[in-house]
Parts: sequence; C-alpha cells; structure tokens
Amino acid sequence: MTEFDPYLHDPLRWGASMVHHSAALLGCLDATGATSVAEIGAYAGDLTRVLVDWANRSGATVIAIDPAPQPALVEMAERHERLRLMRRTSLDALPELELPDVVIIDGDHNYYTVEQELIAIAKRADGAPLPLLLFHDVAWPHARRDDYFDPARIPADDRHQLIPAGYGITPENPGSTPGGLPYPKSAVVEGGARNGVLTAVEDFVAGSDELRLVVVPAFFGFGAVWQRSAPWTDAVAAVLDPLDRNPLLARLEANRVLHIATEHELRHQVWDTNERLTRTNRLLERLLQSSAFGVAELLSKLRVRAGIAENQSVISKDEVREALR
Repeated sequence: MTEFDPYLHDPLRWGASMVHHSAALLGCLDATGATSVAEIGAYAGDLTRVLVDWANRSGATVIAIDPAPQPALVEMAERHERLRLMRRTSLDALPELELPDVVIIDGDHNYYTVEQELIAIAKRADGAPLPLLLFHDVAWPHARRDDYFDPARIPADDRHQLIPAGYGITPENPGSTPGGLPYPKSAVVEGGARNGVLTAVEDFVAGSDELRLVVVPAFFGFGAVWQRSAPWTDAVAAVLDPLDRNPLLARLEANRVLHIATEHELRHQVWDTNERLTRTNRLLERLLQSSAFGVAELLSKLRVRAGIAENQSVISKDEVREALR
C-alpha cells in the first residue's frame, strides 16, 4: 500500500481522520470482494487516496461524494480514472446513485443527516441486499452528540441547541465547558433521543434480527452494519469480531481523548494567561505615555515629602518600567 500521512490535515494530531481505520476498512473491502465503493464526506481526500490505491490493485471504482471538495481531492479525481467525484451533498446524491457494494458514511455527523442517508440507501436498495455500511465517529464525541457542518441545512425540529460561544466539550462532561475542545457547531448537551451518529445507526438496526452492528472503539469510532444473510458475512465478521466493542481498545480510546482534552485545556489556560499579560502590558505602556500619570507621580512625591501620605509609596514610572521588563 502507498505510504500516506494520517495527520496531513490534522496538525494537532488528534487522530481525526478515518484513514486511521484503513487496515480494518480495507480488510472489509477485500472480504466482500467489493468492486465499487462510495465515500460520503471525502473532503480533502485523505481516505480517498487510500481507497484509490486499493482500487488500482483490485480493479474497483471509487465514488467520492462531497459538496465542497478541497483542491487535493479535485486534483486526485482529475488524475485517477477509477475515481469519480460528485460535488453534491449526500442527501442529493444518494437517491440518484447506483448503489455500490460498500458505502462509507463520514459526512455530516448528526442524527438527522445519518438517518436520512440510511433511509435513502434503503429506498435505493428497494428490497435488494444492502451494501456493506461503514461509519466513522460512532464513539466520543459524536456518538451521542450532534455536530453540524451547516446548521441551517438541518430542519429546526431536528437540530439541537448549539454550544455557546467560548465553550467547548470534554469527555467527562455531557454539557459544555470553558476551555473545552472547540466544537462550536455541536449540540450543547450530549445524549438523549435523536442525538449523535451512533444513536442514528442503532435506531436504524433496531428491531431487525437481519442486521448486525459492529463498533470499533478507537480513533473516534469505526462502525459497520451489514445483513447477516450476505454471502460474505463470515469473512467480514472474521475481520471485525476481534475489534467489536473490544474493552482494551475502549480503555485506550477513553485515555486518548481525555489527554487530548486535557492538553487543549492547558493550552487554553496558557493562551488566556498570555492574553491577560498582554493586555496588562498594553495598559502599563499607555500609563507611561499618559501626561495624567506624570502628574499623579509628581503629586505622590509631594504628598510623601510633605508627610501627608507617610505610609504610602511613591507612584513611580520607574516601577512600571521595571514591571514591563
């Protein structure tokens, strides 16, 4: 497989890209014998690049769906004949798309969008077997908390209240907190009905003995749904069973996101302290340049000399300069 940088568009190294799940994902593609794959939410093409590399070896085709593809993805689509780029939202593209063997859902991470994507796929299948469905962000933070690429696209009744300005989220708080991780377009409260990616997927499979759901609790969560009657079900299960809700992976992920949140909070505290110091320095510099401050310094000296303010120190520009140094 071609070498790739999983942190190419992840400068803080949060492990935010689905490309971190490539080994399991490609194992599933090989297990199904897929000849076509659709990726919802291709963005800059980090995972797309891996899929195209796989397609060049397997002879498959890849469909990248994204309403706002980044230049790297556009350039990739121009160079690779096995890659087709659809510049549309998933909800516009899916009703017209000939269903591929596998659909990767990693677009808008909220209940409404994922629900509508799954409904569209089921309608398109029209009673035929569903594709293998693969998901990202089925663990914290978006498993039980909506996030909106563009809140205006979500019907008001299906949109949760957003996190207030200046607040963020942490894995130990279902609400929001100052200094938390910056998800300004996420729901203010985690949990509850119709909230989050995993909630939408669980509701989709609920009540069906025919559908199986697997959750890999690592790198913000990798999920899979497929029909147990599919001819490749045992092959896919062999890839994912050791990872499904694996308690060791779950503990590692919980530890990982806690450290991400803690480091960010410390960075925020340092930034806040530096900002306060900067404001203080600016104020002191303005005092030094103020003629009124010069008068106050002179009056202070006179009061001390006259014995009017025996227990007070002189207000001194020299002290302000020393503080600034």
